[in-house]
Amino acid sequence: MGSQALAEGFALLGFETIGNATVETVETVLAQLLSDKARALIFLEDNLTAKPGPMFLQARTQAAGIIITEIPSLNRPKNYRPPVEDLVAKVLGPSVLDQSP
Repeated sequence: MGSQALAEGFALLGFETIGNATVETVETVLAQLLSDKARALIFLEDNLTAKPGPMFLQARTQAAGIIITEIPSLNRPKNYRPPVEDLVAKVLGPSVLDQSP
């Protein structure tokens, strides 16, 4: 789920996609998956995870069969910073994340 361009790229790979998705779309899809106790691998454009709703939080913390992965927006991939970086920096130190050549 994400922008139309991102969804079209994943559709070419054979994924079921939802273009022009909104946070409300994410919540609706996750509510259905949780209700069905479905298994799913979900790729969400990072702007859809900035303000997570209750279904997103429930799926991420309680649903073992649903894996949610963030991906950067096509128009700003270099600005993407995954949330796991904060944890890595706390555990291993910020120098681990330096991108030295």
